[in-house]
Amino acid sequence: MKKEEIPQDESNLSKSNVKELCYATDENGNYTTGLSTGWEPKTIALENSINAINERIEEAKQDIKSGKASPIVYFMELHRMDWITLADYVGMWKWRVKRHAKPAVFKKLNQKILQKYADTFQISVAELTNYKGA
Repeated sequence: MKKEEIPQDESNLSKSNVKELCYATDENGNYTTGLSTGWEPKTIALENSINAINERIEEAKQDIKSGKASPIVYFMELHRMDWITLADYVGMWKWRVKRHAKPAVFKKLNQKILQKYADTFQISVAELTNYKGA
């Protein structure tokens, strides 16, 4: 894309007076950088992605309230993680982390394991164990 063709569409970036760095070619065909206030297709995709994440967060809250999931699921979604990423952060196998998502198993976790989760989510153990999906 040429520097003068860098998109300047209305987006969340422009509302915050923030610009995104883009690479483009100048009049001589050399790569250069330019600032963009947004690009409509990217904005739509980003909004759809954020809406999907927010839906999963709300679903996790409901699952915790109804006793289907432990708070680990909510905080994992809140921090935009998946099972593999969370397992890497806490240094455990994925199957084990998924098992901790079960309320009955979560209640039996020792302090050391709870602390690993709390550190990963940057919260206290008390916040983790007392979260009820509110």
